[in-house]
Amino acid sequence: MQLVGVCRWPILGHDMAIDSAETLDPAAPAAVAPIFANPIAIDVPTAALATAIYVGFALVTWFHQALPWWVVAPLGGYIIALHGSLQHEAVHGYPFGRRWMTSAVVFPSLWLWLPFRSYRESHIAHHRDENITCPLSDPESNYVTPSMWAAMGPLHRFVRRLLGTLAGRLIVGPPYVVWRTACRLSTAAQKGDRARLRHWLWHVPGVVVVLVWVMGVCHIPLWQYLLLYVYPGLSLTLLRSFAEHRAATPVAERTATLRTNWVMGLLFTHNNLHALHHAEPSTPWHRRPARYRERKAELDAANGGYIIDGYGELFRRYFLRAKEPPVHPLAGRGFPL
Repeated sequence: MQLVGVCRWPILGHDMAIDSAETLDPAAPAAVAPIFANPIAIDVPTAALATAIYVGFALVTWFHQALPWWVVAPLGGYIIALHGSLQHEAVHGYPFGRRWMTSAVVFPSLWLWLPFRSYRESHIAHHRDENITCPLSDPESNYVTPSMWAAMGPLHRFVRRLLGTLAGRLIVGPPYVVWRTACRLSTAAQKGDRARLRHWLWHVPGVVVVLVWVMGVCHIPLWQYLLLYVYPGLSLTLLRSFAEHRAATPVAERTATLRTNWVMGLLFTHNNLHALHHAEPSTPWHRRPARYRERKAELDAANGGYIIDGYGELFRRYFLRAKEPPVHPLAGRGFPL
């Protein structure tokens, strides 16, 4: 049986990781290119969101010493994760009509670990829907191929199994993705990969700006910033992507719709309505709920009932139980893995 939308064969090593930032094809699909015909256009809600994020970040960090850790951690984590969602909107061309202006909006790397340019390229590749979940072609796939699995050592396999549970993804996931990013940087340096290294060349000043403010102005120790801001922020981001996709034969059935409240919806800029986002990647985040309501029957039928009633359902079902195995479930059954 041949699947609808088979995997392609880009060159990728067996160390493919969840939410990796590998660049598979730098050519952007038209659906995710910036949509503004007027180069001086501005999407006001996205610009307002960016302003609110940086004001909130400045306030929490400025008053960090006066706040208890149990207030800082949820606020800091929420702001860092929301900034990650803002980066996602920047990939899709918001808030400005010129790419350099949009990139400037997310120039400060609040979570420190991932160059925006690397994320942009990997996410554009992810939007080639016919390749979704294929570990050879989708850089955001949670799966590995049988050959990748066979090449892993016992510890790496244990970690990958943990990442299949929600608890493992939230607790082990953040250091794991940072470690994998560091491995890729090391590989790029050893191979003299100038394109990859240029991503980091642009990234480092954005990290320096943040650390000068955090450590130099607000006097927050680095370990506290990593523990109370970056760690929970990255953990929340990995919560969003935990069940966005699944292995399925029809392309449309691989992408979820997760219904949630406005607090979580705002946090993820309504990317929880993921089937809608993949159907309309250029739709701005603040219009996604209305568009989902308009197309609800169509989208819910197309994705084969892959509908999740809130993040509470994910915790109940998958906190300690793996959602799916690490190896792609369709390997050997039509997927050319």
